Amino acid sequence: QPASLHYGQLITSIIGLFARHKVYRQRSVLGFLGFAMFSVLWTSLAFLLSAEPWSFNDATIGLFGLAGAAGALSARHAGVLADRGHGHRLTIAGIVILLLSWGLLGLGGTSLIALLAGIVLLDLALQAVHITNMNMVFSLDESARNRLNSGYMFLYFLGGAFGSLASAAAYDEHGWSGVVILGAGLAVAALLYSGLMLAEARRQHSRHPES
Repeated sequence: QPASLHYGQLITSIIGLFARHKVYRQRSVLGFLGFAMFSVLWTSLAFLLSAEPWSFNDATIGLFGLAGAAGALSARHAGVLADRGHGHRLTIAGIVILLLSWGLLGLGGTSLIALLAGIVLLDLALQAVHITNMNMVFSLDESARNRLNSGYMFLYFLGGAFGSLASAAAYDEHGWSGVVILGAGLAVAALLYSGLMLAEARRQHSRHPES
């Protein structure tokens, strides 16, 4: 039983779950890419808002976090759709919205309306994809939910760390445009990867329609 395992054995068992479940690996990769995008935005957003032409103070910049809170609105609906078997479609739709959000964020140097709209869309889409990921991961093995969550969240926050480092470097070298290109590139990578996942799922379904 997991409760009787030592720390090293628990780590080994989580690695075993990755080896056993392809969906677990796939969804963890999407989690990595998703939280990387989140960190790319929020790491460098303060740099953008504190510089010309905005020159906002710290208190005003902090208020932009309220726009990101809108993502909580999508959580329940995403869970319901995933429960009804629409996880793959919801994932594709969410990542397409992510890509569109970076287009709006790219206008953030000259338009606050576009910037705010981009923040809201990005957070809504990320929450939808994340909730869908968790729904599909937890359905793999009811008895291993804690270990499934641990492995997924490890890669999730690893993506966040990567996004923060990459965002700071991109802003230092190329300014806000570099940050937007980085975020959009991650969105394109996630879209291509999720497209391959969907195509594979359809092939498997056509071979085993009863499953």
